[in-house]
Amino acid sequence: MGISSKYCTILNNFGIYKLSIVKIEEENSEMQFSKIDFVFFCKSFQPPHFLPIQFNKMDNKAHDMAQRETETHSSFKQFLWWLSTAEKDLIKDCKIDSNRYAITGMAVLGTWLFATLAWSYFFYTVVQSLPLAAALGIFMGLLILGIDRALIKGITASNKKKAAPFLFRMALALTIGTFMAQPALLYLFDKEIHVQISLDNEQRKMQKKLELDSLYFSQTTLLQQEKSQIANTLQKKYDEVAAQRLAYIQETDGSGGSGKRGYETIARAKEQEYLKTDEAYEALKASFNPRIHAIDSSLSNIDAIKSKGLSDFNTLMNDGFLTRIEALHHLIDKNDAAKFRYYLLVIILVLIELMPVIAKSLLPDGSYEERIQQQEWLEKDMILFNTKKEKELKEIYNQAAFDQDKEFIKIFYEEARAERLEKMRQRLQKWKENNHEAFDDVWGALKKDMLSKQEN
Repeated sequence: MGISSKYCTILNNFGIYKLSIVKIEEENSEMQFSKIDFVFFCKSFQPPHFLPIQFNKMDNKAHDMAQRETETHSSFKQFLWWLSTAEKDLIKDCKIDSNRYAITGMAVLGTWLFATLAWSYFFYTVVQSLPLAAALGIFMGLLILGIDRALIKGITASNKKKAAPFLFRMALALTIGTFMAQPALLYLFDKEIHVQISLDNEQRKMQKKLELDSLYFSQTTLLQQEKSQIANTLQKKYDEVAAQRLAYIQETDGSGGSGKRGYETIARAKEQEYLKTDEAYEALKASFNPRIHAIDSSLSNIDAIKSKGLSDFNTLMNDGFLTRIEALHHLIDKNDAAKFRYYLLVIILVLIELMPVIAKSLLPDGSYEERIQQQEWLEKDMILFNTKKEKELKEIYNQAAFDQDKEFIKIFYEEARAERLEKMRQRLQKWKENNHEAFDDVWGALKKDMLSKQEN
């Protein structure tokens, strides 16, 4: 059997009350006392001064409730609360909401880890240094964690159902999630992407060769045309030499010309004509040789420049982030099976980033939100109360300072009265002895030296 008395104490005029329950139990002919205090906030409350309550079977339930109130939570669960931006001192006694915010914290933890891994892989494709990529990935992961905590901290019971803030948070999370999905997709399609990169690089080489050919096309064409003209001129002259040589041979063997065999007068004349033409051909060929060599040298230089350009271009071939992204896009454009799985993975990976916002928006409000609201009211009222009291203290201080300063000034002028009169008499006696000093000058000096100056 137990008897309980309950009484309420008003701590201040702003609705803060202390409720005390004293429990009296008799065990083995001895009286035992226990007391529980509750401090709470209420706008308007009329507390009873004394209310006796009988405890019998309710004692065990009250004992269970006391155990629950003193329940300790693991460090990991408290860490999840921190991730979900919950206040530890307020949520630790909210059994239902403590689990809800732990679920939200798990969503934030998953997003944080995913962002760290995704950014680390992204930086690894750029810097090719695992420690540096890991450090940069951790930094960006913490930055994403801060953004996610800010997004879910801004979701409160008052604005949870408003469309504009919700859409803004979703748009921001969607943007971050879409970018973070890219490194993960590159990792998942790594083998296929490298095959596509090799095909794309070959295509780039062909395109580069066409660009170099187009760049030197006009210069090469002019050189080749000039060389072709020289070759045509030499060919014509050579054909003339060949025709005269044939005529000379036919004249000597009797198969042409005069039809007479032997080295006769006509044969000698044709021989001289053939030799003269052949000599002219050799002279013409000798005159064109320097230009032909110059043209060949220029064409060789152009080919060397083009080959060096291709070689330099080949050394620039890489499998960096943008190259992989481009190869991935080419891959999904050509492969319907890859396209379907690509967009499916994008949706899944983006949902990972959206999960904290979705979880905080979908989970219902509970006692923790009510405690947060009451705590905010309490802090606001306490601020107003403290401001008012501080103002009153300043007014008291200023009034006391004014009163003491006023009294001090009165005493100062009272003590200085006799000295001022004595100095005035001395100045008048000096003026009396000096007949050349004007009265206005005396008054000006007295006013300057002895009269008080008004405060501005």
